[in-house]
Amino acid sequence: MSAWLTVVGIGDDGFAGLGRPARRALLEASVIYGGERHLSMLPARLAARRAEWPRPFDLAPLLAERGGSVCVLASGDPMLFGVGATLARQLPPSELRVLPAPSSLSLAAARLGWPLQDVATVSVVGRPLPTLNAYLHDRARVFVLSADGRTPAALADLLSARGFGATRMTVFEHLGGDDERRIDGRADQWSPGDVAALNLVALECRATEGAPRLPLTCGLPDDAFRHDGQLTKRDVRAITLARLAPTPGELLWDVGAGSGSIGIEWMRAHPTCRAIAIEGHAERQRFIEHNRDALGVPGLQLVAARAPQALEGLAAPHAVFIGGGVTVPGVLEACWDNLRDGGRLVANAVTLQGEAALAAWRDKHGGTLTRIALADAQPLGGFDTWRQALPITLYDAVKRCAANGVHSVADNLNAASSA
Repeated sequence: MSAWLTVVGIGDDGFAGLGRPARRALLEASVIYGGERHLSMLPARLAARRAEWPRPFDLAPLLAERGGSVCVLASGDPMLFGVGATLARQLPPSELRVLPAPSSLSLAAARLGWPLQDVATVSVVGRPLPTLNAYLHDRARVFVLSADGRTPAALADLLSARGFGATRMTVFEHLGGDDERRIDGRADQWSPGDVAALNLVALECRATEGAPRLPLTCGLPDDAFRHDGQLTKRDVRAITLARLAPTPGELLWDVGAGSGSIGIEWMRAHPTCRAIAIEGHAERQRFIEHNRDALGVPGLQLVAARAPQALEGLAAPHAVFIGGGVTVPGVLEACWDNLRDGGRLVANAVTLQGEAALAAWRDKHGGTLTRIALADAQPLGGFDTWRQALPITLYDAVKRCAANGVHSVADNLNAASSA
């Protein structure tokens, strides 16, 4: 089937700012879908029927027009956090034509003289505001796509609370239109005046003294997490995450999540990484809820129940970490059975019983065991001595179909390096 649907990107300059192909598509369309604001930009001479998106948003009426001559209006570049990307997941490329206009990001970068490839982008349209926390680094530049006119003030409050009150904020209203306006100020001096609902916020992040420094590498400081001691400590966490080996788009089960540190750092590895934290302890569930927001991954899913029962019905993971519960009957089995082929299972134990369970599991299913023994220099009288932490037994394996057997993560890496 040839393209029956054309997605037209339209700026705040309306129909007058469209190119010839976009105008022709709208003139020839039998129906045009869009929001109220976009549809109001069209001239009366267009013969097409106007159809507002249903509320709640639903593509079904549009897809029912399949085979006709249909247009969709979208802001700027429809493939950038827009309906074009949503439609591309529903239709083959042969049925869809996209005619983008300059995005608000492109216009803002042009106004500020910022190389667009060097600027991070965060959308808080339908997404929690704490998503921004993952992008707060001294001297970072960030574009924030606002949900409404209240977003700039909320961002200023968040930045000030996180130790980034010196951040320079620039709000652009109605970029590219006749009503375009620019507002500049510091986050800690922001005046919550009226701001148009259609706005974009540019941030030049500046950390003040005492602001948390959160590196991009795995192994965040232990005090970055709120916890009651049930925390995979920093060095062990870094080793564990290296064995879990997160890659874009993958899903992790963090079983016996405690403070949620493993799942949180997994999601911080890439914006498309997903994680489910399974934790039955009520107070620790509150820790997870706090930590996921504070560290910029509010999308971490929390299952407030205990494994193995809590694992029923969850999406199949690409990796599983068992931080607590390896001795609970059925936990290892449920995790292994649900793990995708090629997925990684990593489990830590500190007790003899936990170590014995992992050793027995390795005897049956393969994989590797690693002993992690760490010591810190601490005072002893007028001198210093080494204080040994409890040793950790780490198990890791990669699940393969029965014909190929089971391998450790290290085996996979060695095979890749010798290929």
